[in-house]
Amino acid sequence: MNRFIISLLLLLSFTLRGEQTYTNPIIHADFSDPDLIRVGDDYWMVASSFTAMPGIPVLHSRNLVDWEIVSYVYETLPFGPYDRPSHGQGSWAPSIRYNEGKYYVYFCTPDEGLFVAVATDPRGPWQLSQMVETAKWEDPCPFWDDDGKAYLVRSKHRGGPAIIHRMSQDGLRLLDDGVTVYCDTIANPVLEGPKMMKRDGWYYILAPAGGVADGWQTVLRSRSVYGPYEARRVLQQGDTDINGPHQGGLVDTPDGSEWWFIHFQSKGIHGRIINLQPARFTADGWIEMGADGLPVSSFRRPAGGIDASAPPRTIQTSDEFSDSVMGLQWQWQANPHSEWSSLTARRGWLRLYSQSCVTEEGNIYYSPSLLLQKLPAERFTATALIHPTLTDSLTRVGLTMFGQEYSYIAIQSGRICVVTGRGDKRFPVSLRTIASDVITDGKPIWLRVELLSDDKCQYSYSIDGERFTPLGPSCNVAPGVWVGAKVGLFCLTPSVVPSASYADIDYFRIQPIQ
Repeated sequence: MNRFIISLLLLLSFTLRGEQTYTNPIIHADFSDPDLIRVGDDYWMVASSFTAMPGIPVLHSRNLVDWEIVSYVYETLPFGPYDRPSHGQGSWAPSIRYNEGKYYVYFCTPDEGLFVAVATDPRGPWQLSQMVETAKWEDPCPFWDDDGKAYLVRSKHRGGPAIIHRMSQDGLRLLDDGVTVYCDTIANPVLEGPKMMKRDGWYYILAPAGGVADGWQTVLRSRSVYGPYEARRVLQQGDTDINGPHQGGLVDTPDGSEWWFIHFQSKGIHGRIINLQPARFTADGWIEMGADGLPVSSFRRPAGGIDASAPPRTIQTSDEFSDSVMGLQWQWQANPHSEWSSLTARRGWLRLYSQSCVTEEGNIYYSPSLLLQKLPAERFTATALIHPTLTDSLTRVGLTMFGQEYSYIAIQSGRICVVTGRGDKRFPVSLRTIASDVITDGKPIWLRVELLSDDKCQYSYSIDGERFTPLGPSCNVAPGVWVGAKVGLFCLTPSVVPSASYADIDYFRIQPIQ
């Protein structure tokens, strides 16, 4: 029977029984390289951060569909390259596991090596340490066997073989140089993101292959930790709209009756958005995912974990800046400093202090003090109420749609302008002011950007918060390095001389557009 008919009949049967359904993606935001676990009734997920700080978000859910950010694994990376943006570097493809009352997150950076963070509560605090100082390792995942022995599986930079190390039982030291247990560059090229588990005497390594945009999910299995491993492709795009369905984590429900696989899908400027697939173990011990190995776009919700009286959890976006700490949706472009911002200088407002950005006047690509968040929807508007206090003619305060090609709307010395630029190191940095207008200097002003359906954005401003004036033509939106585009705020001066300028932001509000 056609798989679409099977999926439709399954979905219809669940609907008729009154069970709720979900639609993919479950998170339309760039949480790249997800991994997750279940501990009791709680699901915990982590994702790559690259050079954004704080790094490696920890997300929580009770039902696998509705998620919120609850913490980060680290505030900074203690290395000089991360004091300024090192686009595409930083933390890649973390894994999260639980063993003997402790939560572990492992990750590699391309140049600094292997790290582990440990916590007794995934909401933090986390204790971060460097396990191995090396380069070109990636995507580590720990595994504790039934006999208490600990292992770590990883791959190599840009995808490579699956390599297994013995590890100390406390998970803090490697005990050998590793053994290559699987390598097949024909059947499974660019093998990466390995995740290891054991069930019914079988050792499994779940590993994506074939590349981010066009790849697939592979499962390796063996009766021995060190193999030999046989391989099977278990999830691929086929004729669906969900491309490159791979790199994720497999969990069961609290009652053990169901298995589910969370993975990413590469979607242009939106980055790697999150999908949820049903999974199952066959009678002969293989893992199956989706519907006949193809991803589903909609399905019934996982069993349990649904509290009809509780509002659904959602990824944080809008911010009224009424708390004493920064909202968890925000990340800086590099290791942050306390003097960049304040939530107490003006209660209920975020104050951004002007920071030097001297690479080129108006160029923000290598500014560490950009305050950004992930694109939250296919289309949306972001609106900020900004009260600038500009003590010089150079400082710019603004709202940006940021990627390797970026644009922004900015206030500068009684004028408002829209600027486009390109920061990709393969091209010369080119800045262009495409529109400008005169404004009342020093008064609060509303800035807005709308993400359009054709991967472009439109800027506008208002002096009363009701009537918005479009400024300039629409601008291109482009992804960053290994990440989607981002949206956010800045206060910068193209001078080595410190500026006393600052900007107070009353709110930053996201409004999805249907």
